[in-house]
Amino acid sequence: MASENKKRLQGKVALVAGATRGAGRGIAVELGAAGATVYVTGRTTRGQVSEYGRTLETIEETAELVTAAGGEGIAVRVDHLVADEVEALVARIRAEQGRLDILVNDVWGGELLFEWNKPVWDHHLENGLRLLRLGVDTHLITAHFALPLMIERPGGLLVEVTDGTAEYNADHYRLSPFYDLAKTSVNRMAWAHAKDLAPHGATAVSLTPGWLRSEMMLEHYGVGEENWRDGMKIEPHFIISETPRFVGRAVAALAADSDRARWSGRSLSSGGLAQVYGFTDLDGSRPDAWRYVVEVQDAGKPADATGYR
Repeated sequence: MASENKKRLQGKVALVAGATRGAGRGIAVELGAAGATVYVTGRTTRGQVSEYGRTLETIEETAELVTAAGGEGIAVRVDHLVADEVEALVARIRAEQGRLDILVNDVWGGELLFEWNKPVWDHHLENGLRLLRLGVDTHLITAHFALPLMIERPGGLLVEVTDGTAEYNADHYRLSPFYDLAKTSVNRMAWAHAKDLAPHGATAVSLTPGWLRSEMMLEHYGVGEENWRDGMKIEPHFIISETPRFVGRAVAALAADSDRARWSGRSLSSGGLAQVYGFTDLDGSRPDAWRYVVEVQDAGKPADATGYR
C-alpha cells in the first residue's frame, strides 16, 4: 500500500505534534512515504531527554525516517504546553513553507502518570492533573496557533489522535478518571473543531489506533517487532496488535482522499478505515482491533484473531 500511496501528498505540508515515538512516529513516516513535508515535534532530542527518560527515540530519528521513506522530515523540539514555543513553531512553518495542510495532534506523554483502576481519591492528584494537561491542553494550544495557518487554504485536515472510539469510550470505563477524561475529551474536541472548521472547507476527525505495538509496549512485553507474537505468552489478546505504521497509513489515506470531508466530526479507527481504503499493516493484514475487543476480548472469549485481521 505504501508504494501505491507514494507521492500522493507531494507538495503538502504536515505537522505531527508528538512524533518522537509510537503512533506519532508511524503517522509521520507514512505521510513522508506519501511525499509530504513533515514537521515532527516532541521533547526528546539527541541532546535533551524529556521526563520519560528514554534516549532510544528522538525527533531527529523520526525526521530521518520520514526522509528515508520519501518525504522531507524536519525535527523541531517543542513543548506543546508552552504557548510561546508552539507559536514560534507555526511562525517557522509559515516562513519556510507558507502553508499547512495537515495537522496531527498526537501529543500524549501520560503513560507513566496514570494508575490503573484507582478512583480519583486514591490516584496521585498531581500526576492525574499533569496527565490531563499533557493529553488535552497540548492539543488545544497547538490547534489555537496552527489552525489559522491551515484554514488559509481550503481542504485542510486536522487529526486528533486518542485511545478508543467515541462509541467504545461512551460505555467503557478507561482505567482511571483522569485517563478516561483525557481520551474521551479528545473525541469530543475533534467533533467541536469540525464545527468551527466546516465554513473554511477543512475537516477534523478523531482517530484511534488499536492495540499499538509501540516501542514502550514491545518493551513492556519483552519483545521486539521481529518476535512480537511472543508477547502473546503474557497476554494472548496481543494477537490483535498493530504497528504504528498502520495508523499512519490511515492518516495518509484520509489526507489523500478528496472526499475526506464526509468523515468530518467523526470518531474513526485505524482498523475501520483499513476496511474502507484497503491499506494494510506491514505484514499485509488488516487488524480490526476495536471490533475484536468488543466481540472477543470483552466478551470473555479465547484469543483468536480469525476474521479480525
